Amino acid sequence: MSNVQITLPDGSVREYPKGITALEVARSIGPRLAAEALVAKLDGRLIDLSAPIEQSGPIQFLTPGSAEALEVYRHSCAHLLAAAVLELFPDAHPGVGPPTETGFYYDFYREKPFTEDDLRRLEAKMAELVKADVPNERVYFSKEEGLKLFAEMGEFLKCELIEEKAEPVFSAYRTGKFLDFCRGPHIPSMGRIKAFKLLSVAGAHWKGDEHSYPLQRIYGTAFFTQEELDAYLRQVEEAKKRDHRRLGKELDLFSIQEDAGAGLIFWHPKGGIVRKEIEDWLREELLARGYDLVFTPHVMRLHLWETSGHANWYRENMFGAMEVENDRYQVKPMNCPGHILIYKSRVRSYRELPMRLAELGTVYRFERSGVMHGLLRVRGFTQDDAHIFCMPEQVESEVQGCVEFAFAVLKQFGFDRYQVELSARDPQRPGDYSGTAEEWERAEGALMNTLKGMDIPFKYMPGEAVFYGPKIDLKLVDAIGRPWQLTTVQFDFTLPRRFGLEYIGPDGHSHTPVMVHRALLGSIERFFGVLIEHYAGAFPLWLAPVQAVVLPVSEKHLAYASEVADRLSTAKVRVQLDDRNEKLNARIRDAQLQKVPFMLVVGDREAASRSVAVRRRDMGDVGVRPLVEVVDWVRELIDKRTATW
Repeated sequence: MSNVQITLPDGSVREYPKGITALEVARSIGPRLAAEALVAKLDGRLIDLSAPIEQSGPIQFLTPGSAEALEVYRHSCAHLLAAAVLELFPDAHPGVGPPTETGFYYDFYREKPFTEDDLRRLEAKMAELVKADVPNERVYFSKEEGLKLFAEMGEFLKCELIEEKAEPVFSAYRTGKFLDFCRGPHIPSMGRIKAFKLLSVAGAHWKGDEHSYPLQRIYGTAFFTQEELDAYLRQVEEAKKRDHRRLGKELDLFSIQEDAGAGLIFWHPKGGIVRKEIEDWLREELLARGYDLVFTPHVMRLHLWETSGHANWYRENMFGAMEVENDRYQVKPMNCPGHILIYKSRVRSYRELPMRLAELGTVYRFERSGVMHGLLRVRGFTQDDAHIFCMPEQVESEVQGCVEFAFAVLKQFGFDRYQVELSARDPQRPGDYSGTAEEWERAEGALMNTLKGMDIPFKYMPGEAVFYGPKIDLKLVDAIGRPWQLTTVQFDFTLPRRFGLEYIGPDGHSHTPVMVHRALLGSIERFFGVLIEHYAGAFPLWLAPVQAVVLPVSEKHLAYASEVADRLSTAKVRVQLDDRNEKLNARIRDAQLQKVPFMLVVGDREAASRSVAVRRRDMGDVGVRPLVEVVDWVRELIDKRTATW
């Protein structure tokens, strides 16, 4: 038997007999590593610990704490769930069960719905299988043999997957009574799973097609330790309290009307005033940073998106075109062509560049009903969009300006943590992108140089670029540690060429500009949803839809209470007078539930001394103060536009 040369994690090279398993290599290094390892990586490829090693190369062993190991661990936990389901509910037919960023799920076709009690029974059965240390055994079938076996088992969904995706010889994994067509890898046995929890059941459809088989999706999560799981479950509970859909209804901020259609947002007066404050601040900043404000139509001729390439590259996300006077018109999914036409409306000189055009432009994109989610995933939304037309040598400074602007947005709205990603093309899939390899290298280099020059750590994301250029994505991290994708800065060398854009350079000749696409909030709707959840509905004073409520102790104090409200209103404080025939404590409680920053109580003493008893949302009772002082104090706090109060 020939030998293989294995480079161990410490850099040393050892010779082993060909066919030795990864687990045996781990044991040769030490019993502790063999006990802790969950999966191996040979020459950069993840493999089971039971996999025989047939070729030389470097090996790594992934243990608890590794992100890649956690993904494999959660994938195995999905198989554990499926094994438990087939033990308790043999009428269920498994679909697919992948790991996710926060856990795992498995889809099942079953006529009878799963219940909360079923989830508890399934958790108990999963715990039994863990205690029994049921192995994950990898087996191989020819395609013909596998199809016959799964058909005999009645697993029609698996047969469909094997028909579509299986190689002539494919792998499957056996976990107890469960056999799954799966490429793996998996942890050696279920006894390695230390902490898991089933969370919910939701509806799904086979392959995401609403016309196909209706499925039940069981969601769960798994962590390496119970402490990690408990922390995650606490975060889930906190997230439920902050859910923008629930708070949006309770605080009367927005709604989605079934009569109008899914994914279309109706801004109520309170939500509308918050939106106005956000947009007013943003417009002030845009003008101060050298942007020009523009407005473009919601509907334009389809040929613009044919020219831009969206009709080809982005068609599945666009609403259908409409016929008007023998021409086809498109509800806009993007603002880019409109801004391009403004640039192209006359000859431009290099002296006009960079030209920064900004618009709060409403766009419409088709999202499947199964993926829409409150304000966070909608079909109609307003982008804080901007397009910067510049000379190639201006790109890096303009990108830097965009990133600095993004940091200013984060600070203004109370976010002090963020993650940055640089999305590049996949060199193995050149057909997915417009432009030459040289142009992509130049564009990616410009973005990378900017981030490095600003000393900003970033994660390199090959294959995540849009079709027309690389981009920088900035994800803010909210109050309970969740990342949200909002800011995008995209380099584009494609659209200026497609639309024939030019400028007259210092040499008197025509040149093609480059474009930077830039959205900071992403969309007003999504940003508003994130803000609601970040603040749990308790907006800072400057954003609060109602900044103060005046509460007369009784009807006889109504005249003075009205005067207090008028004085605040004159000072441009958003104030309400709550003169309902309810007890004072009940009205104070309602104001607290509505997250009003200031509650101003007036009774005999306050009316006589022309003062108010002040309660703050965050501090409770802060004492009696003169009315004139309170008006100035509240106004001063509003004008500071602080993120914390």
